[in-house]
Amino acid sequence: MVTDLQLRISPEAAADNDGLRHAAAAALRVSFADVAAVQIVRRSLDVRHKMPMVQLQLKVYTGASQPEPPPLHFNYQNVDDKPPVIIAGAGPAGLFAALKLLEKGFKPVILERGKTVSERKYDIARLVREQTVNPDSNRCFGEGGAGTFSDGKLYTRSNKRGNIDEVLRQLVFHGADPNILIEAHPHIGTDKLPRIVANIRQTITAHGGEYHFDTRVTNLIVKDNTVVGVEDAQGRRYEGIAVVLATGHSARDMYELFYRNGWALEAKPFAMGVRAEHPQALINDIQYGKNHRLLPPAEYALTAQTGERDVFSFCMCPGGVISASLYCRRRNSG
Repeated sequence: MVTDLQLRISPEAAADNDGLRHAAAAALRVSFADVAAVQIVRRSLDVRHKMPMVQLQLKVYTGASQPEPPPLHFNYQNVDDKPPVIIAGAGPAGLFAALKLLEKGFKPVILERGKTVSERKYDIARLVREQTVNPDSNRCFGEGGAGTFSDGKLYTRSNKRGNIDEVLRQLVFHGADPNILIEAHPHIGTDKLPRIVANIRQTITAHGGEYHFDTRVTNLIVKDNTVVGVEDAQGRRYEGIAVVLATGHSARDMYELFYRNGWALEAKPFAMGVRAEHPQALINDIQYGKNHRLLPPAEYALTAQTGERDVFSFCMCPGGVISASLYCRRRNSG
């Protein structure tokens, strides 16, 4: 028998499997021996009353029932001889577009202006130590995109634009901690992302997809008012049945390309942001009191309305470090 259960318990009980089973047995009014297993569906922290508690959504298995692991199988097809789709950019949008194309039976051809995630490390090291900037391989550009070496997480407030659970399962399939499937605020970690990004590349190439690094897209190929491909800085042309522009917000040269050619860009609302920095120990004391044991670095969220405008905190990097960001722009002559 499987029972859905919500519990609010201490961090100590939540961290101990037997303690969790005891709490579930008490809530269901059954014996401890009757609880075969407890599966966490969602986990979050409640620190509103200075006595941190863990809120859990559980599936409790009694009798002979046992939990099944979450499905991590994806129907990636072999696309060696399938129609190509050109993807400009190997950041999160480009990589997940490529994985979806594999499932749909199309061949992703990824063009990335920067280097592989492993080679990119050396350019970032030179940036930090020598202040030497490679305009195409840095914190903004290169395999994995801007967040790979500066943040370690993807963040969204909306669950209406796509299947977030599928994205998380894809990440776990490629090496992320399975705990991101249950955490209310999943965080992958900058230390883990390079390996995950490399594993995604291995999946794409093993099924017939292509990567072209050090390949900066400079123009679109348009025939009969239809985009059929792209051209790179060396004049090489790549054509397919469709083009996905996943160049990211830092690729200003793409905006300039659209402006020069009079191509339409859809205006979207934007938020103006500022950075606020606090010592982690201060936030821990404010949120947890002095009871920090077994708890992750604390975070908080700010929301307010001022007239017709909203004010909100976008994300936090609890326990992280501040890394320099940069804006790179290549000047074209002529």
